[in-house]
Amino acid sequence: MSDFIFKDEPLEVDEPTSKKTQKKWRILVVDDDVSVHQVTRLVLADAEIEHRNLEIVSVYSMDEAKKTLLDDEDFCMAFVDVVMETDHAGLELVQWIREELKNQAIRLVLRTGQAGTAPEAKVIRDFDINDYKDKTDFTSNKMITTVYASIRAYRDIMIIQRSLDAFKKLIETTHDLLKIHQLKSFGSAALNHLLALMNVESSALYIARTQVDFDLHTTNLIIACTGKYVCESDSLEDSDIADEVKEKIQQAFINKSHYNDDSCFVGYYQAAVNSASVLYIEFEDDNEHFKASLAELFATNVALILEGLTKQKEIEKTQKELLFIVGEAVEARSKETGSHVKRVALICELIAQKLGMSSAFIEALRLVAPLHDLGKIAVPEHILHKPGKLVGDEWKIMQTHAQIGGDILEKSTVSVSKLAARLAHYHHENWDGSGYPEGLSGKEIPIEARIMAIADVFDALGSKRCYKEPWPDDKIKAYLIEQKNKKFEDKLVDIVIDDYGSFTEIRRKFPDKH
Repeated sequence: MSDFIFKDEPLEVDEPTSKKTQKKWRILVVDDDVSVHQVTRLVLADAEIEHRNLEIVSVYSMDEAKKTLLDDEDFCMAFVDVVMETDHAGLELVQWIREELKNQAIRLVLRTGQAGTAPEAKVIRDFDINDYKDKTDFTSNKMITTVYASIRAYRDIMIIQRSLDAFKKLIETTHDLLKIHQLKSFGSAALNHLLALMNVESSALYIARTQVDFDLHTTNLIIACTGKYVCESDSLEDSDIADEVKEKIQQAFINKSHYNDDSCFVGYYQAAVNSASVLYIEFEDDNEHFKASLAELFATNVALILEGLTKQKEIEKTQKELLFIVGEAVEARSKETGSHVKRVALICELIAQKLGMSSAFIEALRLVAPLHDLGKIAVPEHILHKPGKLVGDEWKIMQTHAQIGGDILEKSTVSVSKLAARLAHYHHENWDGSGYPEGLSGKEIPIEARIMAIADVFDALGSKRCYKEPWPDDKIKAYLIEQKNKKFEDKLVDIVIDDYGSFTEIRRKFPDKH
């Protein structure tokens, strides 16, 4: 709509000598005057800003500009003419970019050759632009200066935006990691989230952990790994990781500090007095886009979660071992082998699986099954070890073990212990109500006790005891069938009979050792 005029200026534009990259700053020029586009390209042709060249995209109307920006928002700035299709087309475009497109990052420089149609003071006040230029006074050096300022402002805005996005992603990933309860799964998820969070290519990532036990023995483990040195071993020393990588990880543990160079980042994180973690990141190409501070923040969260998860697993492992040890101790006092509690736990697990119970219930049942006869610790040994049939008060005393076991275990408020209490208390109840200690019948008997009832009898019948020899399989099958809807729930009998081989395989794998 107007002539584009440059004043003669003797100054030359300094050109940076930094290495050029393929990335470019993209500038949108919106003007209906072809000469404006030509001059803009001429002035900016050789410019290099922040190690990038410029790419000029030309459009000649407000409508064309809208279409371009809808298809592609990757512009750092735009020169916008005021008067095009209408006297205020440029102003309408600015308003559309900010309010409808909601692009607050692009730097908008308004250019006009008819300042009277859009007074500077009014436009700056009423429209969200970043600069206002009169074409008649817009020299080549002023254009270069404006472009430098706009691109640097855009760069800073994008750095802030990326940091905010990364922080949001950090919160999201930390939340996701808190849902994971297995160490290997946690480690793999942590590495995957880190790659997404950093938006950087890496050829190798590792999370290593060291712990000093009470006996001062040090254990170094690889919690997770990905990349070119994926290792099968849990041990850092025995893994297939390259020696130079192992050395850097071990050195981080020794120095208790971070380390980074052009090829890798090694972060050290101590979450407890006796344990620490190391995050190793090996860069694929270069570390230009690697944000060490963000990686450290993420890794610190990972280390804290990892420490809590490890402690949780140690407690769970200790609890599981104690449950099994107590079960074995009870069986040993009864002069029965520890194999019985192993087999009964696996038989209960198999029955529960075939019933379609939840994985959490199945796991808990397997853990507490060894405690089913805990109450026998209160039964005198002469009764426990009697080779013949119990008579009179002997049988009444033996029956008390179910009540005693339940009473001991129900004192705990832990859900697993409550399950164990019900199992110990009711596993001698019969489906028809003829059992003890309370004479419950049918589904009044908790499912865990019904499962234990048939599992315990099945294993006992096939094992040698002080009062009997092991029964043959045909006799065991006949007994179980005969006790349908009497001693045992019918569908539980069907499960054992229909897949009898799987249950006897458990006995074969864990035989009694006399």
